[in-house]
Amino acid sequence: QVQLVDTGGGLVQAGDSLRLSCTASGRTFTRYTMAWFRQAPGNERECVAAITWGGGSTYYRDSVKGRFTISRDNAKNTVYLQMNSLKPEDTAVYYCAASDVTTLTTRRELYRYWGQGTQVTVSS
Repeated sequence: QVQLVDTGGGLVQAGDSLRLSCTASGRTFTRYTMAWFRQAPGNERECVAAITWGGGSTYYRDSVKGRFTISRDNAKNTVYLQMNSLKPEDTAVYYCAASDVTTLTTRRELYRYWGQGTQVTVSS
């Protein structure tokens, strides 16, 4: 069992930056592929970024490429999402997730563990 706590959301203006953090406890953190998903009202939950256990492979949704960076510190059991140049369309609840699959995946159904979510609101 893995417990995830995600933090760092807030209300910012367009162009600002935020860093989300997700700290894991429980089973060995290093074995999991980690990802950040987001869900805006009325929309499906979508994968924003993902990173393999060693950090060697990453995925970014096209709309965030060049603006968001996912990273992980396995010694701290923490994964981060640095979000720069935020836009109003980035407004959503952001969720950290962990998958038993060791290869990079964006498939929501393969992520077994989820954080509680943190709200990111970007005003224009």
